[in-house]
Amino acid sequence: MNTAVGGDVTASDVVSILYHGLPLDLSMSGYLTALPGFLLLASVWIKPSITTKIFNAYFAVFLSLIVIITVIDIIVYPYWGFHFDSTVFLYLQNPKEVFASVSWWQVLFGFVATIIFVLITYWGYALFIGKQLQVLRVPKSIWKTAVVLFLLTGALFLPIRGGVTVSTMNVGQAYFTDRMFLNHAAINPEFNLMYSFFKSDDFASQYQFYPEEEAVSIFKELNNQPQNDSIPQLLNTDRPNILLFVLESFSADVALDSVIAPNMSRFAKEGILFDHFYANSFRTDRGLVSVLSGYPAHPTVAIMKYPQKTENLPTIPRSLKDAGYKDLAFYYGGDADFANMRSYFIGACGIKEVVSDKDFPLNERMTKWGAPDKFLTDRVLRDLTTKSHEEPFVKTILTLSSHEPFDVPVTKFDVPFLNAVSYTDECLGHFVEQYKKTDLWKNTLIIFIADHAMQSYPQGIDNNDPHRFHIPMVWIGGAVKSPKVVSDYASQNDLAATLLSQLKIDHSKFVFSKDVLNPDAHKFAFYSYVNGFTMMDTTGIVTYDNDKRSIIRQKGDSSLEKKSKAFFQNMYLDLGKR
Repeated sequence: MNTAVGGDVTASDVVSILYHGLPLDLSMSGYLTALPGFLLLASVWIKPSITTKIFNAYFAVFLSLIVIITVIDIIVYPYWGFHFDSTVFLYLQNPKEVFASVSWWQVLFGFVATIIFVLITYWGYALFIGKQLQVLRVPKSIWKTAVVLFLLTGALFLPIRGGVTVSTMNVGQAYFTDRMFLNHAAINPEFNLMYSFFKSDDFASQYQFYPEEEAVSIFKELNNQPQNDSIPQLLNTDRPNILLFVLESFSADVALDSVIAPNMSRFAKEGILFDHFYANSFRTDRGLVSVLSGYPAHPTVAIMKYPQKTENLPTIPRSLKDAGYKDLAFYYGGDADFANMRSYFIGACGIKEVVSDKDFPLNERMTKWGAPDKFLTDRVLRDLTTKSHEEPFVKTILTLSSHEPFDVPVTKFDVPFLNAVSYTDECLGHFVEQYKKTDLWKNTLIIFIADHAMQSYPQGIDNNDPHRFHIPMVWIGGAVKSPKVVSDYASQNDLAATLLSQLKIDHSKFVFSKDVLNPDAHKFAFYSYVNGFTMMDTTGIVTYDNDKRSIIRQKGDSSLEKKSKAFFQNMYLDLGKR
């Protein structure tokens, strides 16, 4: 095995690759079998000779395509470090550059291997399937046969979709380790290519408000963070244990309401409250990347759905791991394969331990999304207090009970969303109360931050209104020096630089993240909605709608328009280059 690509691969690794890659293989097989299934159904009524000709043509074409894709993938992977996907078609305008890294003997090898494999696979088809087609006859009971074939073909829906759970089949489901080569080896190359056609685009060419050099220059000035010895230190230690709670849909006004969420509002008084804090987006998959990678959310695409891009993102867990944090884990009561989350947490974050719905007893998976927050927080507390941990550790916990349909055992309010927030708040209050009784508390920093605000509550305001994106961020724990309110404008993407700065860990790779506590940094909040964006600071606010191609909200400093457009343009320039 080429150690530059894969390193040492054991027999156990091979078994794991095959096991974790099997769902993608079955899904791709389902797609490829669907049309033959319907053709076989049609053969009940048409002549067998016609059916045979159609089958022969279909298998000749698709077996050839499968072989070509596989051979190309084998050749290009050592150079690219990721599977052959639709992004290559963006570069076919310059074929010389595309093939610059490939030697003539590799081209020859690929051509010969393709011919040989096509012949072998078609021979296998002719031997095992073609012969059966030759003896096809119109059945005596046409309708009974048709019903059976229809049901069998329809059953292909299960492997294609990957079951009947909330998440559908995606590339991230093959990820199982922080050794990226093994994850890649488990991915079916044909499924990966098909998947990428629906998920990729030439992002770098989008939203070109200014010449690239000008946009980059504005962005660098905007995110400039001069070194400063006056940054206040909010923690007692630079190596605390870290519990990062990402709270589903916790809008700031609701989460800090002492009636709806008495525990969270109390935490805000006992710890550090960032009270002008905003979500970068409106979806969990985007919010997680903003929080953990300091990477602002793109309105038209979620980078989490592109594992080959998220692998290149810096992340808070990975940075902490590099700084000596060894005990990393992710807890979620729902499906960790939803929206490619698993590939992000394992691949980009370097988290080996992923606890999700399948790790909870069946009787605790009580809702559509999985295990309610009570069972989630109880599981985290049990693991922290009963298992041995190498300190300092970092755990990321994603809640879910405050997600629609708000299925919680609380009926305090007329609005279901408020009941759900109240329920999660109660679970968090119990967790903190019990955790304070442990020896771990004195050296722990607990961060509460929402993935996004609730978009449907309150009603009657625009989906681009700042109220829709205002979320809480609260730091508590024995590692916090004293209560404090930070009133500077900031967004989720600023957590990375702010936290790592407190821990004296380099955060230069987080190019979109700024230290909110640096007095010389430009303090602003930025978020994107369906197809537009907003920037705000103490001088004003601007909202630009990409569909309308015009400003729809502006107050105060007019220079925010250019700054916001340059920031947004750099988001897509960066995405296109990853």
